[in-house]
Amino acid sequence: MSTGEPVWRHRNPVRFWESNAGAGPRGTPTLSNGRVYAFGATGILNALDAANGKLLWSRNAATDTGVAIPEWGFASSPLVIDDLVVIAVSGQLVAYDAGTGTQRWKGPKGGAGYSSPHLLTIDGVPQIVLLRGSRTISVAPGDGKLLWQHIQQPGAGIVQPALVSDGDVLITNAEMMGGVGMRRVSATKGPAGWTVEERWTSRGLKPYFNDFVVHKGHAYGFDGSILASIDLSTGERKWKGGRYGQGQMLLFADQDLLLVLSEDGELALVKAIPDQFTEAARIPVLDGKTWNHPVLVRDILLVHNGKKMATFRIPVADS
Repeated sequence: MSTGEPVWRHRNPVRFWESNAGAGPRGTPTLSNGRVYAFGATGILNALDAANGKLLWSRNAATDTGVAIPEWGFASSPLVIDDLVVIAVSGQLVAYDAGTGTQRWKGPKGGAGYSSPHLLTIDGVPQIVLLRGSRTISVAPGDGKLLWQHIQQPGAGIVQPALVSDGDVLITNAEMMGGVGMRRVSATKGPAGWTVEERWTSRGLKPYFNDFVVHKGHAYGFDGSILASIDLSTGERKWKGGRYGQGQMLLFADQDLLLVLSEDGELALVKAIPDQFTEAARIPVLDGKTWNHPVLVRDILLVHNGKKMATFRIPVADS
């Protein structure tokens, strides 16, 4: 990270390409217990030694499930839970043994999407939540059995769900042209099983494949190409402003700040406050279409796109 020089490389003799996003993998690799788990756009799941890149095991999840490669490729980022690696093969969850690659379970079939499995604890129960097509499902991490599901209008299952402080879940159901937007649902476990209740639906925030964050009773994210904020108690939009294309963001919660990486490769600081849209700073950092998520490691910020990577040192605020 200090020089940017390659430490090791690993390649598979396959290639995925489509005109919208170009060639290459779609999901972010996951680092856990000295291993890198990487899921490629054609369905290959690799476990690599993080120190030297040695291939430890490999599976073809498309073959394991019989799922055809979707239009924009498999895009799930692996989720590691104890000794399991869980991926979303389009709309179906599959778990492998993290040490050996042996398949442990397959979740219920149906639906499609580009979202990643998300570990949440709801009503005291750890569970894996996945957005897929017209529904959101939750399964038990141990065996992949369905716990609950919420059916919504058809849309794109791309963006990760988020947990609200009281245990409710925010899910998105958006499309390129807008779609339904965001829903707040409550899932509770009773003697007869799980019950799911919808609190509200809001078109005030409609992330398509962009991130959103939850902060002090509000959600902040992309409504199309413009940032927006909604009140989590009602779904009412508080403000909308600033054009950043199909960008991504990070939350600096202790400073009430959003760090936004725009589609054009600009970094911006926006105040995470419900009063009004306020951009504090903006600088160019990359050239070309930038859809990748920024990453903060201690005080080092990494940004990249399909052509270039750059690092910045973020000053640490005095405690």
